[in-house]
Amino acid sequence: MLPVYEVTPQVKHYASCKTHGNVELGEHAFNHLIELEPRNHGAYVLLSNIYAKFGLWDGVTKLRKLMRDFGIQKEPGCSSIEVGGSVHEFLVGDNSHPLCKKIYLKLNEILLRLKSTGYVPNKSHVLQDIEEEDVQDHALYLHSEKLAIAYGLISTNSPVPIRIVKNLRVCGDCHSVAKLISKLYDREILLRDRYRFHHFRGGDCSCMDYW
Repeated sequence: MLPVYEVTPQVKHYASCKTHGNVELGEHAFNHLIELEPRNHGAYVLLSNIYAKFGLWDGVTKLRKLMRDFGIQKEPGCSSIEVGGSVHEFLVGDNSHPLCKKIYLKLNEILLRLKSTGYVPNKSHVLQDIEEEDVQDHALYLHSEKLAIAYGLISTNSPVPIRIVKNLRVCGDCHSVAKLISKLYDREILLRDRYRFHHFRGGDCSCMDYW
């Protein structure tokens, strides 16, 4: 990529390996990326997601061991939303917000509505070898961007867009959920993750599912 296009490859350029489920290409991309950025935790997470998508849990385990051996820590996901001039931050599984109970009730309502339309959680984004489906669903349920969106729905009214900033790349399941919410609740959602802006409206995203 560098000698041909004079562009230094980054995680976002290899994200399509996960989108299209190409394990071999993902491994090739990973090897090149860590040569350029040996401590880039995003490369490890991306390949781990590809392995998880196909149930290759031995590969996930080996990557985690590599991260531990090299002292590489995955940055915890954090999503922020501004409402009424105040910034509210959510971590994965956060229960520290004063409106925590209302947020989780809203999130439960959202997921029930989504499932009634045929939504099926994408469990490839659960990086654990978990057999129980309920536990897998719960792990996805706790993602910070879902909590931020739920808070946005109970704290703002249409046509005010829900604006969220996330410090990491948004996962595929949360991306799908945001698209569905934008349609079911008739709300615009603007989400800035580590690599790009996502504008969800009417069930679609401005990134056209490539990010």
